[in-house]
Amino acid sequence: MLYSILATVVAILHFAFILFVIGGAFLLLRWPKLMWLHLPAAMWGVVIEWMGWYCPLTGLENLLLRRAGREGYSGGFVAHYIFALIYPQGLTRSIEIAIGVFVLIVNVSLYVRVFK
Repeated sequence: MLYSILATVVAILHFAFILFVIGGAFLLLRWPKLMWLHLPAAMWGVVIEWMGWYCPLTGLENLLLRRAGREGYSGGFVAHYIFALIYPQGLTRSIEIAIGVFVLIVNVSLYVRVFK
């Protein structure tokens, strides 16, 4: 039971981190000093998508799921939870690159606005 709860907590934190990566620059409009936390997170998110890597949180979640007696999942967090709902066929390399471009455009646009 404990491992199942921990896997759920990691999944929630993972999702929150993804939201922060994508839209955390909006918080800079109010708290510009948050840039020092957001900028490395956003860069990590872009690199993960462009390189086709898996976030370490995915591995941790899978480990906890297996210890809870459940199967882990293949692919990354986004492919498993998000795109499984939107794109039942799964995540393609082109979509991963597009996600990275989207995150980069949103964040650069907001950074430019904050520091104008």
